Amino acid sequence: MCHQTVGLVAGEIEKRGIATTSVSVLAEVTRKVRPPRTLLADYPLGYPLGRPDDPALQTAILRAAFALLERPGPPPVLEELRLP
Repeated sequence: MCHQTVGLVAGEIEKRGIATTSVSVLAEVTRKVRPPRTLLADYPLGYPLGRPDDPALQTAILRAAFALLERPGPPPVLEELRLP
């Protein structure tokens, strides 16, 4: 799915009371669509979870995305991925 569609669908799901989070590699599109919660990852298009065959990195990215669900305040929450 395209980044715009995912953001719009997430917004509709949120309106029905279900919290959502996503990972995006296209910050410009994501900022325009303003999905409820998105982790902005600086990876190539098609690789939102980073390098293939790197489960430690992929797990860290997913944990960071899920952590956005615990952030206080109203959506949208757009956070850039920062890993040690």
